[in-house]
Order: sequence, then structure tokens, then C-alpha cells
Amino acid sequence: MQGNRAILVDDEVFTRKGLLKLIDWEACGFHIVDEADNGEDALELIERLRPDVVITDIRMPVLDGLELIRRVVTDDIVKPYFIIVSGYDDFNYAQQAVRYGVHDFILKPIDETEFSQALVRLSKRLESDREARSREEKLLSGALMESLIIGEADESLLQEWERRLELRPEDRLFYVFVERNDHPPASANDNDGGDFKDRVESALLAISNGEQPFYLHEHRNRIGIIVPGSILQSFQGCQRGFARRLQQSLADSEHERIFVYFGRPVSRLSLVQDAYETAKQSLLYKYIYDESGIVIHEEASVHDLQYIGLEEHLYQQLLEQIEELHFEKLEETIRSLFESFQEKLYAPEAVKTAINQCVLGVVRVLSSMDGDQSRLSSLEPMTEWHDRNLSLQGLKRLFTDFAMESANYIGQLRKEQHKGGIQKIRAYIEAHYHENISLKGIAGKFYMNPVYLGQLFKKAYGMYFNDFLLQLRVNEAKRLLRQTDLRIYEVAERVGFGNPDYFVTQFEKIERMTPSEYRNRLMKEAASEGTNA
Repeated sequence: MQGNRAILVDDEVFTRKGLLKLIDWEACGFHIVDEADNGEDALELIERLRPDVVITDIRMPVLDGLELIRRVVTDDIVKPYFIIVSGYDDFNYAQQAVRYGVHDFILKPIDETEFSQALVRLSKRLESDREARSREEKLLSGALMESLIIGEADESLLQEWERRLELRPEDRLFYVFVERNDHPPASANDNDGGDFKDRVESALLAISNGEQPFYLHEHRNRIGIIVPGSILQSFQGCQRGFARRLQQSLADSEHERIFVYFGRPVSRLSLVQDAYETAKQSLLYKYIYDESGIVIHEEASVHDLQYIGLEEHLYQQLLEQIEELHFEKLEETIRSLFESFQEKLYAPEAVKTAINQCVLGVVRVLSSMDGDQSRLSSLEPMTEWHDRNLSLQGLKRLFTDFAMESANYIGQLRKEQHKGGIQKIRAYIEAHYHENISLKGIAGKFYMNPVYLGQLFKKAYGMYFNDFLLQLRVNEAKRLLRQTDLRIYEVAERVGFGNPDYFVTQFEKIERMTPSEYRNRLMKEAASEGTNA
């Protein structure tokens, strides 16, 4: 950083050169931009170079130090601070110096420490002055913008700001919105809006090489600028070239995108309200010009925006593919959905309605499956996206994340439901195995496809339904044969077999013996135990 600008004025060249070597000007916050050996030359330098501080001797030829100060203060063209360096300890000089607002009075021979401390104090004051002027300028420019936008700026104010903006009679004026898109949401403590405004201001200064004043105004989540047509000369009068340069200067991350919206040009500052209103209209064409991120009112306004609802077949297709976990088809449907927004010239409000309809449809599916919406990390940003600046591609990425996460969660819920459902089916079989039950009958009771139920049962328990039911009936038959004296046909009837012969066949298939052989073996073993006792 170069620091504050200073001029040395003294008719003694050795004094000037000695000061240059004696003081560490950079450490004190200054650099010497020029020197003069008399007051008249110094006056010309001051008017031309506009320094922050003038360090001058009192007694000089042609024009002395006090007269130099008086002329600068009286003309009121430039307002530098003055430090007087003099070998004359004269109270009258000091009195006059105070009257002219001189900042400090340093006596020769100069004490390096004293002079350096004086310079440091002045550097801090200059910084404070700059900050105060910047705050005042921002307040004034903000007030001007507000008055222009609502069409209430009086003539004197308009003339003042035309002078400040260095407008020429032939200049056209544009109102331009600059908008940052796809930027991560700021935390409550971040000053993203202010930082972005500063970045825009710096970019504009770079584009104009610091020669064109600009006034910026914050509009909620975008920055408004009055752009004189003269600034477009560097871009062959092309609004698009200026917009591209702004985009290149401002984008600072891989996904962040800068959108620029031009209103219709006007011929006078008093007509800026119309330029502002047409810039607002340009905002409505944002998604139509998503690829370039540049909207120029004269080009965009020839298109009629549509405020139509979401195509029903796309909506139904989207929900089905989310529920069925068809991820590749889902991505294709989302692509078609967002292409239709552009092709059919959807207005932002229509896009918002369509997206909200899809989100609500997914939430209803989750609710019907007793899902917990809070488990979707993408749901909150998806329901609040319209409060942020998102390009169509940024919105597409956000919506795709939401759709994919929702599909995965629905798949997880279905697994949990199936797991719980198959347990209920097993409990039902165990309670009703003695009845005339079948896979088809149970599937109908639980509103399931019989083939799917059979596959699900095999996956859950490692055996087919019929084998499970047979094993269950045989195990119960063995218990009855051990603990009762029921006849074989009565046991068959108790465990769900209508035909005793079929019961015997199936029992033998599992146990490698008939029910009678099973009971006789138990009786022999019991008799043998009694004899041994």
C-alpha cells in the first residue's frame, strides 16, 4: 500500500533532502509525491496532485508558507492538511496557522521522534476522515438511489448527482442489477451482502480504471447500479460485453454464478425510475437466459413469459420413479422437467409453483409411509430455495439431490415396512396353522402379490412358505403325539390336515417315520427306562 500522499515545500534543498532521509515515511503511513522550493510552485502542485498533506516552511520567496495556506484554504478547491516546519519560534505564526486550520507546527531543528509521531497521528486522522466520507457518501448515494427509483428527486439534487457521475448530455443511462447465484447460504453473523457490494464496487473501478464514479444500491439480495452509456465505449457500446467483464471479475467459486440484468436505457437521470422498472422486469427472464446469466431488456421483452402449471405426466412420472427407485430414469425426468421450464418460457413464479408441487407430492408419499421428514437433510433448503438466488442449474442440482435422497429414504422405509410386515405374516401363520390356509389366501389378506410374498418369505426365513407351514404342523403333531392319547386322524385334524393319509405321508417325509412309529418308539423308550429303574 502506498499510503497517504504528501508534498514537501521548502526553499532550502538540503532541508528537503534531509527530511526525506530522516523520516521513515512509509512506516508513518506516507509517501512523498513531489517537492517545491517556493509557495507559488507549491500551489500549482497542490491543485494538480491533490495531496493529503502539505509540509511547508514559513519563510519562502515569491509566496510564503502562510500565504500559500491562506490561498489554498480560501479557494477551497483542495483540502489537504498542513504541517508547518519553521525555525522561527514566533507566536504570531502559530496564531495565524491555527486560524487557517493548520494541523501541526514543528520547530527546527526537527526531532525525528516528534515528527514521526505527528505523522502517525495525522495518518490515523486521514484514515478516520476517509471512513467518515465513505459512510457519508454511501448514505448520500443510497438516498439518491431511493429518490430516483421512486421518482422524487428534486432538480437541484439531480444536477448535483449528474455532476458527481460526470454525465455528459449525450450519455444514455442504464439501471443494472448484479446478482450472485448458487452461493451457499450465509450464517447469521456473515455480512455477505456488504462484502458482495464492495466486490462489485471494486470490479467497476477496475473496469473504468478508476475514472468513472459509480453509485451502488443494495436491493435485498442483489446490487443496483446506475451505469452511464459512456462506460460501454470500451466494449464497443455492447451491454453484453460489459456484463461478461463483470461476471469474470466477480465469480469466486466453482459453482457461484453472477447474473447481470440491464433495464431499458434512458436519456436523463430524472428518468432512471423507468430504467429501474425495466431492470426489474428483466429479472423475470432469469431462467430463460440461464446459460449466459445476462438479461438485456430489449432482447428479453419480446418473449411472453408463461404462468402455467406443471405438466401432469411429468409430475406423475417423477413421483413414480422416486417411489420405484428408478434413479437413471428419475434423472432423465428431472432433466426434461427443467428443459420444459426454459422451452415453455416459465416465469420464476411458475417455476416456484411447479417445484413446490413436486416437493409436496414427495412429502405426502413419505407421510403415507409414516416417514420422518426431518431425516431428509435436503428438505429444508428445498423448501426455502426461493429466498435465495439460484440459477436454473443451481435449482436443478438442489432438486436432484432432494429427489435422490427422498428415493433412498423411501426405499429404506419400504424395507422397514416389509420387515415388520413379514413378521406379522409369520405371526398370523403361527396362530392359524391348524386352519385351511394357503399362500394365496394370506397374500390376499395382506394385500400382497402371492409370488412376491413367497419370495419375501424365502428371503426372510430361508425356506418356502409351504415348507415352513408343514414344519410347523409336524412339530405340533409331534407334541400332541407325545403329550396326548389322541388318535392319528384326530392329531391330523388338530394340526390342519383334512386328510389323515396325507398327514401320515407328510409326517413321514419330515421325520423318516410314520406318526404311529413315532409314538410306539416313545412308548418303548419309556418302558425301557422303567425296567432299568
